Amino acid sequence: MADVKVVGLKEAEEFMEGDERCHLYLKSDRMIFGTSYLEPGKEGEVDPGHKHGEEVFFVARGRVTCRFSETTKDLKEGDAAIIPIGEPHKLINNSDKPALVCWALAPPD
Repeated sequence: MADVKVVGLKEAEEFMEGDERCHLYLKSDRMIFGTSYLEPGKEGEVDPGHKHGEEVFFVARGRVTCRFSETTKDLKEGDAAIIPIGEPHKLINNSDKPALVCWALAPPD
């Protein structure tokens, strides 16, 4: 039986991408999982996209706008978005409440 790993908020690696406070909880040879927190009116930096696989965003709390190279999508709590391989993207919180977005993707080769 494999060991189950539990990573709490205090153990997650914290970093900033613009105004976006990110927590990296898991990075293995098969997946990366983390969260992004944005205060109202704040926005993250442009992520140039990932060439090794798609990325999934899940809005756990609040609302965000996700800006892509040629379009934007408004996402509300409970929505998920699959970001195509290599697609640049940026999170923006245009609401008056904090937002929390969970994300997962494949690690680079």
